[in-house]
Amino acid sequence: MANPTYRYLDPVALGQLKNLALAARRVVEGFYAGQHRSPAKGYSIEFAEHREYTPGVDPRHLDWRVYGRRDKLYVKQYEEETSLRCYLIVDKSASMGYRGSAARLSKLEYASFLAATLSVLMAQQHDAVGLVTVDDRIRTRLPARQGTAHLQTIMKTLEANSPGESTSLSKHLHELAETLQKRALMVILSDLFDDPKELVAAFQHLRHNRNEVIVLQTLDPDEVHFPFDDITRIEDMETGRDVVSDPQAFRKAYLEALQTHLQTIQAGCTRAQIDLALAQTDEPFERFLGNFLVKRQSYHG
Repeated sequence: MANPTYRYLDPVALGQLKNLALAARRVVEGFYAGQHRSPAKGYSIEFAEHREYTPGVDPRHLDWRVYGRRDKLYVKQYEEETSLRCYLIVDKSASMGYRGSAARLSKLEYASFLAATLSVLMAQQHDAVGLVTVDDRIRTRLPARQGTAHLQTIMKTLEANSPGESTSLSKHLHELAETLQKRALMVILSDLFDDPKELVAAFQHLRHNRNEVIVLQTLDPDEVHFPFDDITRIEDMETGRDVVSDPQAFRKAYLEALQTHLQTIQAGCTRAQIDLALAQTDEPFERFLGNFLVKRQSYHG
């Protein structure tokens, strides 16, 4: 059977990032340096899936019962024991649906490309990956697992993702921090359009529970530079309310408020030892992710 293709698995981008798989592994493991055992120490007792036998594979893992039924050799694969688990938290609130004229992707599409690529890179390193999507509530919560079938479930979920309702991301992060039973790496993909102090408190809550946190903030260039100079009415995408103002005065106030917002979040992340990176959606996502991984590797090399 042919391998399924998914929109958010850009083969060109993945090819460019393939040589960064080791860097991705080192990035993730860097957070746990000296804190846990080797993430690849044999096999757990949990069966993951079958795959066709290829010469060189340890014959002890052949499933003879399947051979008796199908007259073909299959190998039993088990989830490798690992203390490294990763959850990708994708904000799918209404504001994430915005796409300006300079960007070919909406913020949600961009975040989905990042999430899909990170899923593959970590799956290639036999890490357990889970997916959480949120808007006004937690919409999807896939546990952190290994295996091809689970990876396909993540891809299908991302494919079906679309902008939802307004959100309180900080509330959902607090909920996740309270309910996660095992320490994990949390990668948050969002525009972070929430109260910045509440967001910082939620990030710190995740860190307090010994989770490691990466925040990939996804913004459209319009939101960063506010190029509008001839408008008198602006609609809030999440509330639907109209804001009427002098365009120049509004632009000045907006940029000042955005700068304060970003600085508050950056300062909070720095205090909590959380990595924060800002992605603008007019930059190819593979270049942003590649640069981020290389930078992280240099920090934790």
